[in-house]
Formats: sequence, C-alpha cells, structure tokens
Amino acid sequence: MNRFYLAPLSMLYGLAIRVRHALFDWKILRSREYGIPVVCVGNITVGGTGKTPVCEYIIDLLSKEYAVALLSRGYGRRTKGYLEVRAEASYRDTGDEPKQIKLKFPNVVVAVCEDRREGIRRIREEHPQVNLIVLDDGFQHRRVEAWANVVLMDWTRPIYHDHLLPWGNLRDVTSQLHRANFVIVTKCPIEYTPLELRIIKKHLALFPYQSIHFTTMIDGEPVALFRETVPQLLPKGGDVIALAGIGNPKPFVAHLKKRYNVVDKLLFEDHHPYRRSDLERMRQAVAKAGGVAAIVTTEKDAVKLINRRKIPDDIAGRLYYMPVNVSFLDRHDEVNFITKLKQYVRENQKHGLIHS
Repeated sequence: MNRFYLAPLSMLYGLAIRVRHALFDWKILRSREYGIPVVCVGNITVGGTGKTPVCEYIIDLLSKEYAVALLSRGYGRRTKGYLEVRAEASYRDTGDEPKQIKLKFPNVVVAVCEDRREGIRRIREEHPQVNLIVLDDGFQHRRVEAWANVVLMDWTRPIYHDHLLPWGNLRDVTSQLHRANFVIVTKCPIEYTPLELRIIKKHLALFPYQSIHFTTMIDGEPVALFRETVPQLLPKGGDVIALAGIGNPKPFVAHLKKRYNVVDKLLFEDHHPYRRSDLERMRQAVAKAGGVAAIVTTEKDAVKLINRRKIPDDIAGRLYYMPVNVSFLDRHDEVNFITKLKQYVRENQKHGLIHS
C-alpha cells in the first residue's frame, strides 16, 4: 500500500533522528564503552530481519570461548526495569524473544532492561563471570558503545528501496549504516545470481572497514509443541494452517508451501499475544479445512503457546513449530565472518584500529 501521504511526517521523524545522532557525534550526548566486549545485533528497519536467529548463532559461536550474556529490551513485556529471564518465566514478563533464547541456551544469562546501561551494570554486578555481552536490538541505543555492530538487512525488504516511518519501515536513517562493522543480508534465496549480490553491494556502498555477508534461514523439520499428544512427524504434502505473529511472515509461509499444502493462514502483528479469541480462530480454521489440518507456527510464536493448561486439547493436538537456523550462502564467507568477529571481540577494534 502506497502511504505517500505520510511523507511529511516521515520527514519530521527523519529530522529528529538526524539531530539525535548529531548530538552523539558532537559528544553533547555521551556514549559509554565497557571493559568487556559488547556485540550489538540490530537493524534500521522495523522488525522481521531475523535478529533472534542471528543472536542465537553468535551466542552459540562465542560461548565456546566466553561467558556470554544476552541483554534485550524485552519488547512487549508487561514488566519494567531490569529482569533476569528464567526458563519458567512467562513470556508476558520477559518478552517472547528473550524467553526463546533462554529456553535454547539455559546456561546463558539472559536479561531484559529498557535502559541498556543499567542492564549491563546489573549483569556485571550480579554475574561477575560474564565477560561478553550480546546486545539484542541495540543499534539505535547509542548510549552504549558496542565493540562490534552487526546490522541486518532483509533480502526481501532492502533498505535502499524503503522510507522512514511512518511512510515506510525504516526506523533509522540509512546513513547510519556507516557505524556497522558487519552487514548481514538475511533471508536470501537459495538460488541467487552473482549479479544480484553485486547489485546489493553497489546500493549499500559500504566502506573498506565494513564487511557484508549473505545468509539464509534454514527451517528444520516441524517439531510437535506438545510431544506427548502430537505425532512426532508431520507428513510432507499434508494440509497445514500457517500461524505467525512475526514482523515479516512471507518467507515462513513461502517455505511451508514448498513442503505442505497450506490451506489457510492466520497472520498477526509482530509480538502478538495469543488470546482465547485466537484459539477460537484456530479451531474455526481447522473445521474449515475439514478437521484434518495441522497448525504450524514459528519458533518465536511457540514460546507464547507453550502454556499447555490454556490450550484446548483439540488445538494442542495439532500444533507444530518450525525451528530456524542461520546459514551462510558460502562457507568461506562464514569463516571470514567468524574470524573478523572474533578479532573485534579479542582486540576491541573500531574501523580496523586497535584502541585501549
């Protein structure tokens, strides 16, 4: 939908963003750097670029050498201030993505705090063994100076064809991409041409100190959410209902269509909290499909549906979720990314220059 009529508001938003960045660049507003590595994973668009899988990839990579903690804002939670995420906590208190990461990495400290400085302070105070922090969605939080900034761009929503909010989906000006050490293009198609990669590189026009990497999201086999009541395997080609409350559900639905017969789609806004009315919509969709369709959702949504007591048996017996992992299109490119990221973390480099 063309929202050109919102262009004036977009211009005002852009002016405010540029003034704020200028205040940090002129040292009127101060960024703080810490004595332990802080790796920021962020973007300049609103949601849907795949930050959580990339955070999980980096945690898995660096936790082999460091005591890693993850700090997130905890978007959509009903709590305020600093909160350490427990595996048994409700996603309503922690946010869905931090809860997902905690379930996947139970030995990693996961915390939420809208004030990232306070969050880092509390993590270091309460967990002195932590010697590396992954900052989820902190690229715009300039009060914290990261040792390495990893910025994501969705292949299907290139930033150079977008506009600032509310006209488009950009939450930041594209010129701020210069602060990124790494740009990761996510959700790339498996079949691509070298020309397509060159076009993206030309549009982004990165500096020599920056590197660009191309990745895709690999969906595993659907996993039964309630394994005690659901068959472990979902037959390929069977009828399924796609259920998602994520920023960009198109790749998820497209992938389902390659394996299954998608008879219906229940799509909600990002971070959607599932209610009784939504369960009724699932029941109606199943009935409309003849009563035999499975319901397949995302790993992020599964966190919000895991409370077995609130899910009726007829719905629980059909629920599956699709685990997602990041995969680099080229193995040599992945090795290059790992090598450079570890170098930034180890030597505290900025734009290729070592500093104390």
